[in-house]
Amino acid sequence: MLFWLLMLGMAALVFASRYLFLEPRLPLKLNEEVLRLLSYSAPAVLAAVIAPLVFVHQEQVDISTDNPYLLGAVAAIGLMLITRNTLLTATLSMGLFLWIS
Repeated sequence: MLFWLLMLGMAALVFASRYLFLEPRLPLKLNEEVLRLLSYSAPAVLAAVIAPLVFVHQEQVDISTDNPYLLGAVAAIGLMLITRNTLLTATLSMGLFLWIS
């Protein structure tokens, strides 16, 4: 019961926070500073999700060259800087990761 209450509460909270920004009839305007700060939220969340996958292996920090996740991430960063193509970068880095591991 508590689980479903938490799920419904979190769903309502997420919906309300999105609705405030997406509803054009509400007079909510954010200043430039807040908009600039919000532009960093997606990369920050992605980094927080990806960093443990890349650097933690078997519950220990692994920054060795034997870590295929780290090599795949480094390859993805390099490919993205060179090609500036997301699909090509994702395809090639996943292929490299599968080939290494």
